[in-house]
Amino acid sequence: MAVGKSAVGRNLAKRLRRRFVDLDRMIEKRAGLKVREIFEQKGEAHFRELEKQTLAELLQQPKQVIATGGGVIMDPENLRLLREQSLLVCLTASTDTILARVGNGSKRPLLKGPNRRERIEELLAQRADKYAQAHVTVDTSALTLEQVVEQIVAAVAARQ
Repeated sequence: MAVGKSAVGRNLAKRLRRRFVDLDRMIEKRAGLKVREIFEQKGEAHFRELEKQTLAELLQQPKQVIATGGGVIMDPENLRLLREQSLLVCLTASTDTILARVGNGSKRPLLKGPNRRERIEELLAQRADKYAQAHVTVDTSALTLEQVVEQIVAAVAARQ
Protein backbone atom coordinates (compact mmCIF):
# COMPACT_ATOMS: atom_id res chain seq x y z
CA MET A 1 0.00 0.00 0.00
CA ALA A 2 1.02 3.57 -0.69
CA VAL A 3 3.81 2.60 -3.08
CA GLY A 4 2.23 4.37 -6.05
CA LYS A 5 0.33 1.58 -7.77
CA SER A 6 -2.55 3.70 -9.04
CA ALA A 7 -0.52 6.75 -10.07
CA VAL A 8 2.19 4.64 -11.69
CA GLY A 9 -0.41 2.42 -13.34
CA ARG A 10 -2.30 5.35 -14.85
CA ASN A 11 0.87 6.97 -16.16
CA LEU A 12 2.29 3.69 -17.44
CA ALA A 13 -0.95 2.87 -19.27
CA LYS A 14 -0.94 6.29 -20.91
CA ARG A 15 2.69 5.89 -21.93
CA LEU A 16 2.09 2.40 -23.38
CA ARG A 17 -1.27 3.39 -24.87
CA ARG A 18 -3.09 0.72 -22.93
CA ARG A 19 -6.21 0.61 -20.82
CA PHE A 20 -5.71 1.25 -17.09
CA VAL A 21 -7.68 -0.80 -14.57
CA ASP A 22 -7.53 -0.38 -10.80
CA LEU A 23 -8.64 -3.76 -9.45
CA ASP A 24 -9.92 -2.33 -6.15
CA ARG A 25 -11.99 0.34 -7.93
CA MET A 26 -13.50 -2.31 -10.23
CA ILE A 27 -14.44 -4.44 -7.21
CA GLU A 28 -15.99 -1.39 -5.51
CA LYS A 29 -18.04 -0.61 -8.61
CA ARG A 30 -19.33 -4.17 -8.89
CA ALA A 31 -20.06 -4.53 -5.16
CA GLY A 32 -21.51 -1.06 -4.71
CA LEU A 33 -19.31 -0.68 -1.62
CA LYS A 34 -15.88 0.76 -0.86
CA VAL A 35 -13.15 -1.78 -0.09
CA ARG A 36 -13.21 -0.59 3.53
CA GLU A 37 -16.97 -1.26 3.67
CA ILE A 38 -16.59 -4.73 2.14
CA PHE A 39 -14.01 -5.58 4.83
CA GLU A 40 -16.23 -4.17 7.59
CA GLN A 41 -19.55 -5.66 6.43
CA LYS A 42 -18.56 -8.93 4.77
CA GLY A 43 -15.01 -9.63 5.91
CA GLU A 44 -11.65 -9.99 4.25
CA ALA A 45 -12.40 -13.51 2.94
CA HIS A 46 -15.36 -12.18 0.93
CA PHE A 47 -13.24 -9.34 -0.46
CA ARG A 48 -10.50 -11.79 -1.47
CA GLU A 49 -13.04 -13.93 -3.34
CA LEU A 50 -14.32 -10.89 -5.25
CA GLU A 51 -10.73 -9.94 -5.95
CA LYS A 52 -9.90 -13.41 -7.29
CA GLN A 53 -12.93 -13.53 -9.60
CA THR A 54 -12.38 -10.02 -10.93
CA LEU A 55 -8.68 -10.56 -11.54
CA ALA A 56 -9.28 -13.79 -13.48
CA GLU A 57 -11.76 -11.97 -15.72
CA LEU A 58 -9.42 -9.01 -16.27
CA LEU A 59 -6.50 -11.22 -17.24
CA GLN A 60 -8.54 -12.52 -20.16
CA GLN A 61 -8.33 -9.09 -21.81
CA PRO A 62 -5.23 -7.92 -23.70
CA LYS A 63 -3.29 -4.65 -23.66
CA GLN A 64 -3.95 -3.27 -20.22
CA VAL A 65 -2.19 -2.16 -17.09
CA ILE A 66 -3.78 -3.52 -13.92
CA ALA A 67 -3.07 -2.03 -10.50
CA THR A 68 -3.78 -4.64 -7.84
CA GLY A 69 -3.79 -4.40 -4.10
CA GLY A 70 -0.72 -5.78 -2.37
CA GLY A 71 -2.54 -8.78 -0.92
CA VAL A 72 -3.70 -10.19 -4.26
CA ILE A 73 -0.56 -12.31 -4.62
CA MET A 74 -1.15 -14.11 -1.33
CA ASP A 75 -3.55 -16.37 -3.21
CA PRO A 76 -1.40 -18.95 -5.05
CA GLU A 77 -3.75 -19.05 -8.05
CA ASN A 78 -3.68 -15.26 -8.40
CA LEU A 79 0.11 -15.28 -8.26
CA ARG A 80 0.32 -18.06 -10.84
CA LEU A 81 -2.04 -16.25 -13.22
CA LEU A 82 -0.22 -12.95 -12.85
CA ARG A 83 3.18 -14.56 -13.45
CA GLU A 84 1.97 -16.52 -16.48
CA GLN A 85 -0.27 -13.93 -18.13
CA SER A 86 1.44 -10.62 -17.40
CA LEU A 87 4.62 -8.81 -16.57
CA LEU A 88 4.27 -8.82 -12.81
CA VAL A 89 5.75 -5.65 -11.33
CA CYS A 90 6.19 -5.22 -7.59
CA LEU A 91 6.37 -1.64 -6.38
CA THR A 92 7.95 -1.32 -2.97
CA ALA A 93 8.84 1.44 -0.55
CA SER A 94 10.46 1.71 2.86
CA THR A 95 8.27 1.49 5.94
CA ASP A 96 8.95 5.17 6.68
CA THR A 97 7.88 6.15 3.17
CA ILE A 98 4.70 4.08 3.39
CA LEU A 99 3.86 5.59 6.80
CA ALA A 100 4.32 9.09 5.45
CA ARG A 101 2.15 8.35 2.41
CA VAL A 102 -0.77 6.70 4.24
CA GLY A 103 -1.29 9.57 6.67
CA ASN A 104 -3.59 8.46 9.46
CA GLY A 105 -4.47 5.26 7.57
CA SER A 106 -8.20 5.57 8.31
CA LYS A 107 -9.16 4.40 4.82
CA ARG A 108 -6.84 1.40 4.95
CA PRO A 109 -8.65 -1.61 6.45
CA LEU A 110 -5.44 -3.59 6.87
CA LEU A 111 -3.93 -0.82 9.02
CA LYS A 112 -6.48 -1.00 11.80
CA GLY A 113 -4.87 -1.18 15.19
CA PRO A 114 -2.70 0.87 17.48
CA ASN A 115 0.70 0.56 15.78
CA ARG A 116 0.66 1.21 12.03
CA ARG A 117 4.46 0.80 11.71
CA GLU A 118 4.34 -2.71 13.19
CA ARG A 119 1.37 -3.61 11.00
CA ILE A 120 3.13 -2.42 7.82
CA GLU A 121 6.28 -4.33 8.76
CA GLU A 122 4.20 -7.41 9.53
CA LEU A 123 2.40 -7.25 6.16
CA LEU A 124 5.67 -6.74 4.28
CA ALA A 125 7.23 -9.72 6.07
CA GLN A 126 4.20 -11.95 5.41
CA ARG A 127 4.25 -11.09 1.71
CA ALA A 128 8.01 -10.94 1.08
CA ASP A 129 8.40 -14.39 -0.49
CA LYS A 130 5.44 -13.74 -2.81
CA TYR A 131 6.64 -10.24 -3.75
CA ALA A 132 10.04 -11.76 -4.59
CA GLN A 133 8.36 -13.73 -7.39
CA ALA A 134 7.55 -10.61 -9.40
CA HIS A 135 9.30 -10.31 -12.74
CA VAL A 136 10.39 -6.74 -11.89
CA THR A 137 10.70 -4.92 -8.55
CA VAL A 138 10.96 -1.13 -8.27
CA ASP A 139 11.53 0.67 -4.97
CA THR A 140 9.54 3.90 -5.27
CA SER A 141 10.84 5.46 -2.02
CA ALA A 142 13.25 7.93 -3.61
CA LEU A 143 12.05 7.96 -7.23
CA THR A 144 9.77 10.35 -9.06
CA LEU A 145 6.67 9.02 -10.75
CA GLU A 146 8.36 9.43 -14.13
CA GLN A 147 11.45 7.52 -12.99
CA VAL A 148 9.31 4.60 -11.83
CA VAL A 149 7.40 4.56 -15.13
CA GLU A 150 10.70 4.69 -17.07
CA GLN A 151 12.02 1.64 -15.24
CA ILE A 152 8.86 -0.33 -16.01
CA VAL A 153 8.79 0.78 -19.67
CA ALA A 154 12.38 -0.48 -19.96
CA ALA A 155 11.36 -3.83 -18.44
CA VAL A 156 8.41 -4.12 -20.87
CA ALA A 157 10.71 -3.36 -23.81
CA ALA A 158 13.28 -5.91 -22.63
CA ARG A 159 10.60 -8.59 -22.39
CA GLN A 160 9.35 -8.13 -25.95
